[in-house]
Amino acid sequence: MSRLDETLALVSIESVSGREAAIASYVEERLRSSNRLDVERIGDNVVARTNGSHVARVLIAGHLDTVPGDASAARIDGDELVGLGACDMKGSLAVMLELALGDAAPSTEITWIFYAREEIARRDSGLLEIALLRPDLLVGDAAILAEPTGGVVEAGCQGTLRVGIELAGKRAHTARPYSGRNAIHRLAEVIARVASYEPRTVDIDGVVYTEQLQAVGVEGGVASNVVPDVAKLTINHRFAPDRTKDEAVTWLRGYVGDLIEEADRFDVLDWAPSAPPSLANDRLRELVDLSGEPAKGKVGWTDVATFNELGIPATNFGAGDPLYAHRSDEKVTLDELNRFADTLRAWLN
Repeated sequence: MSRLDETLALVSIESVSGREAAIASYVEERLRSSNRLDVERIGDNVVARTNGSHVARVLIAGHLDTVPGDASAARIDGDELVGLGACDMKGSLAVMLELALGDAAPSTEITWIFYAREEIARRDSGLLEIALLRPDLLVGDAAILAEPTGGVVEAGCQGTLRVGIELAGKRAHTARPYSGRNAIHRLAEVIARVASYEPRTVDIDGVVYTEQLQAVGVEGGVASNVVPDVAKLTINHRFAPDRTKDEAVTWLRGYVGDLIEEADRFDVLDWAPSAPPSLANDRLRELVDLSGEPAKGKVGWTDVATFNELGIPATNFGAGDPLYAHRSDEKVTLDELNRFADTLRAWLN
């Protein structure tokens, strides 16, 4: 089966977050066809391990789920595959399956991890499920998370912080607004402040991270003839690995703090940690060399942070242009699959 055909087979299996049972069964069946792998299924997560005589072990991980969309529309068009999850990240999964089932004798032990529920709240992550139920399966000297990176190492990851701001006002009739206070009008000042944010750039060990701040949700209004007394704003902040959660919260509170009054609310709704580049690790530096390009900073959040929490140096490296992730025209090309496969094979052998 060609790489595009293998990717199409995976893309054609609907696997929106929380509905990965079918694709997990497909992956499990494929992996169990090899007598050189010990395969275990934990919920809708599948882990396959080599068990030879090598002392070192590396982990290669990829998530099975996609954002919502129509998997039936997938198609191969020349040397590219267009379809939900093609880039993020079933092209990389196809290569992982190919190498896991291949005949090459690796120079290290390998744990292949196919996990569920990455595209939703972190607390639901299949990788955390494995860590809770079978932590022994997540032991290794280095890890690759096969997120789409265009075949370039994207080191570490930024943390993500979601904050809810609730501003208070005073109800009144819209014919007599001077007797009240419009909470939505107050919210406009906060939105303007967020919109005027100039990204902070941080260089960590030669890897550059650019922070971001965006308003992602607005809620307010009582009726068409009522001055609203409450308005809510949700903000997402992506913070560089040189800041902890508390430091990021402190900065954000200070950035909008003069617009927040005692009766207002500022609540952390959820967050996920950042991760450093980890390029002091010999194996990960070797991967950068094999890729042929300098490492970049991962601007989004990934489970590299989870591996970092487990004490495993990790990086992002996979097939596909990350700019196509989650788009209606999501795609991966044969050249991207080949580049990822060739570099990963060289790193393992």
